[in-house]
Amino acid sequence: MLRFALLCGMLLTVGCSPEPTESENPEATQGQVYTCDLDPDTGKPLPDTCGTRSSDTGSNSISLSELKKLPLPAYFDCVRENKGLLIAAHRGGPAPGYPENTLETLQHAFAEGIRVFEVDIAESRDGVMLLMHDNRLNRTTTGDGYVADTDWADLAGLRMVDDDNQRTDFHPPKLTDVLLWAKQSGAILELDRKPTTSFKNIASAVRAAGAGDNVLLISYSDDEAAEIAAADSGLMMTAGAKGSRDIGRLESLGVDRTRLVAWTGTSSPDYAAWARDIQEGVEPAFGTLGRKGERLDDQYWADGDASEYQDLVDNGLVLLATDEPYRVASALKSDDLAREKCGR
Repeated sequence: MLRFALLCGMLLTVGCSPEPTESENPEATQGQVYTCDLDPDTGKPLPDTCGTRSSDTGSNSISLSELKKLPLPAYFDCVRENKGLLIAAHRGGPAPGYPENTLETLQHAFAEGIRVFEVDIAESRDGVMLLMHDNRLNRTTTGDGYVADTDWADLAGLRMVDDDNQRTDFHPPKLTDVLLWAKQSGAILELDRKPTTSFKNIASAVRAAGAGDNVLLISYSDDEAAEIAAADSGLMMTAGAKGSRDIGRLESLGVDRTRLVAWTGTSSPDYAAWARDIQEGVEPAFGTLGRKGERLDDQYWADGDASEYQDLVDNGLVLLATDEPYRVASALKSDDLAREKCGR
């Protein structure tokens, strides 16, 4: 077994049992460390293998400062295996005073416990990638015209407008800045490519930022999934899959199943499809987001409780895309469980 070492009193919670207190572990002395055995195939800590041992743990030992976050595929596996939930904030989690697709909104939502952010990637006339959903600027900024017809210098000077049409002091962010923030914070970005840019350009930016373990790319068809795999086979993606047949078809297009999250739509939860995906070792994803008044978010909250969301978790859902991330995170404990067991 590989083994990692954590200095006594400093435990990173990634599937290990809680570190013993001094009273629970009276024999622990200076020179001892807290270690866990790692699965040799996945590199993940094995449950019930953590404990205080001699600091002489051999050449495979690393200190806490050297311990890296779980690679993103292993992180998703960890959440699935521990029956946790990742809540993805649609368009970054806008709230009063916090417009969609801004770095400040991501930081605000992260502070509220959200760890996954769906954001939209566009490209300016002069080739700068930025966060922006619409083709035109008038809904979410103080500007007008088309993103693709505007240079970055002009876009950078615009103010962002929140969902209540209130101007803020925030500006459109560069994709590069958001990637660096995610890498530093541990946040996960679901990148939704807009027609003004390409998967190739996005993948290049992710590689340049060293943010591959903080990114999933969204595909809307098998062709797009193949395009993502061709741009960078090491990046994770979401793609439509409801069992072994769909997963096999994606694999034939170059998609690595260990880097696949199975998107199953927004109309109604398909528990049987989720079970089939899980049987294949692939995490299912589902969305309750959509048009106001029609989306499942509104239907689920109509009675004032979160029981329908809990049903999703109980039936194996791993990634939930929602327009109500703050309410869902407050109502459920499975997202807390994901952080407790798997980090970030």
